[in-house]
Amino acid sequence: MSGLRIPVDGPDGSGTEHATNILAPNASPMTLDGTNTWVLGRGESVLVVDPGPDDEAHLRRVAGHLGERRVAAILLSHGHHDHSGGAARFGEMVGAPVRALDPRHRLGDEGLGDGDVLTVDGLEVRVVGTPGHSFDSLCFWLSQDRAMLTGDTILGRGTTVIAPDGNLADYLRSLDKLRSSAEALEAAALLPGHGPVLPDPIEAIDGYIAHRRRRLDQIRQAIRDGARDAGEIVEMIYADVDRSLWPAARASVAAQLDYLKNL
Repeated sequence: MSGLRIPVDGPDGSGTEHATNILAPNASPMTLDGTNTWVLGRGESVLVVDPGPDDEAHLRRVAGHLGERRVAAILLSHGHHDHSGGAARFGEMVGAPVRALDPRHRLGDEGLGDGDVLTVDGLEVRVVGTPGHSFDSLCFWLSQDRAMLTGDTILGRGTTVIAPDGNLADYLRSLDKLRSSAEALEAAALLPGHGPVLPDPIEAIDGYIAHRRRRLDQIRQAIRDGARDAGEIVEMIYADVDRSLWPAARASVAAQLDYLKNL
């Protein structure tokens, strides 16, 4: 694989030989630098992954980047608004279908699921089902670049939350699946839905798995120390985290309590 394009000023413009990030201007504590919209392909036809929020200026910027190239399909890593909100509008702009696991976010008749393979101008993209962050989370394996687009399953910085429509047991299984796939396929990069490119996939995935195990141990200890609910657990184990992130932390704690209850 050719060298990664990681500019010094952030994720915008980064990527691999066949993947380029166009950063949406929706930075926040939850979205990091903003949503990464990925354009896949260098030929006359391309795929666009996660157009981002319904931001007309961003959608027009993506369309302008494409020039005369045709969008064969728009793919969604999952249906959360910061990834999918602009998908229908962008599909209308460029005359392309929107393919997603959740039928509510599709534009056209075709869905998207684990094991699907899309080919555009010789570029192969394989769909990998990775439920957990949300029930409909998907990753995309870009075989020519040995790169995995990870949506919100793995972020470029920090760790992801288990959303209310997600499930921790599923998420842990998805991390294990990505770990084994990254090793077997000799993955060279992870292209996340937020944050910078990760050039060491195994290290990143191992870090995520270890983090989840540590959090579960901390929650067990918090319960032993007398915590009675998710709010009290957040106060105990997220004391050093910005309070603006506590609602998301509470959602993750609730998912972990549900996981522990069902062990």
